[in-house]
Amino acid sequence: MNNNKLIIAAAGSGKTTLLINKAMEIKNGKVLFTTYTDNNAGEIKQKFISEYKYIPKFITIQTWFSFLIKHGAKPYQGSYNEQMFGYDIKGLKLVNEKSGYKIDKNDKPIIVNKHRLYWPEQDIKKHFFDIRDRIFSDKLSKFVFKANKSSDNKVINRIARIYTHIFIDEAQDLAGYDLEIVKLLLNTNSTIILVADPRQTTYSTHQESKYKKYADGKIKDFFLEKCKKLIDIDEDSLEVSYRNNQEICNFSSALYPEFPKSKPWACCRDNTGTYNGVWLVQKKDVELYSYQDKYNSVILRWDKKKKSSNTLRPAFNFGESKGKTFEGVLIYPTKEMEKWIFDHRTELKNKTRAKFYVAITRAKYSAAIVVNDGVRINGSPDLKIWTPRK
Repeated sequence: MNNNKLIIAAAGSGKTTLLINKAMEIKNGKVLFTTYTDNNAGEIKQKFISEYKYIPKFITIQTWFSFLIKHGAKPYQGSYNEQMFGYDIKGLKLVNEKSGYKIDKNDKPIIVNKHRLYWPEQDIKKHFFDIRDRIFSDKLSKFVFKANKSSDNKVINRIARIYTHIFIDEAQDLAGYDLEIVKLLLNTNSTIILVADPRQTTYSTHQESKYKKYADGKIKDFFLEKCKKLIDIDEDSLEVSYRNNQEICNFSSALYPEFPKSKPWACCRDNTGTYNGVWLVQKKDVELYSYQDKYNSVILRWDKKKKSSNTLRPAFNFGESKGKTFEGVLIYPTKEMEKWIFDHRTELKNKTRAKFYVAITRAKYSAAIVVNDGVRINGSPDLKIWTPRK
């Protein structure tokens, strides 16, 4: 039996709380807590404060990118390429497309046969860094992997000497060379615990051709195929939701029929409240719904371009809301999401499906979805159209 574990979790099952409690049980050693986004790192800090009133000195909470720069890229950067001796890496350049393309004198991408030209890896500074000496986010884990290989595993060995335990939250967001870094860490004496909900792959650390087959939430497949003897996979410990009631569990589970259905904890099963469950709110009724809604539901939308009729309520993008819990949510779905509501056979892109799942499962009691006026729910007994109170 391995000390290393990948725990597959359902939404609201307490995955971050589980890691926090495990960290607090450690008596001798140092713990790294890492996750992809700043929001997630902030949530971890808040949960430590909420549960224990402080963050112990032996625990470091750091985003994945910050961890890779501090402990991966910088310590042995010159071992990868002698050009890097004395070179100061001045932070991260966050990109959402392939970086390091060549530009002309007008700062426009150079296009040949309808394709951009990119700097090869031999041109290390232009391949990995922007003009302000910031390392591109899509190349960071690749740089760390190469530096580790060139230094005869000194990068990974140093990390293992510093941290006896490494906890990775929201591990479904890892991609490409990130997975190589984790695989290397699994071979050390450090204990590695990853928690992932493959249904919540709304972000990815970067778009990388390496290990592309494991993108969109297929992290379990990666460990089964590449690291089977190094890690145990636990799919039972976090299958119960402490956040969502039965109706929300049922509706969100329908988005991912290939996974076991989420189950509400006993305290979450009561679904008898006037506004509890999943509701369809016609556009003409949204303002009145917001007025009568006892949960002061938070607005969730694809992005800021989607305007809501109630500007006084807090609003979050779907991906931005990940990790948060609200008593109620008011969701503005995309056209594809709305089609799926009435016909579950509708094809959804992986990212769209994941973001809708995240939006639905933010709610403890009430998930209201804004739909066009005059909708019909014939043949869909699990759907309810909200009607104003008299």
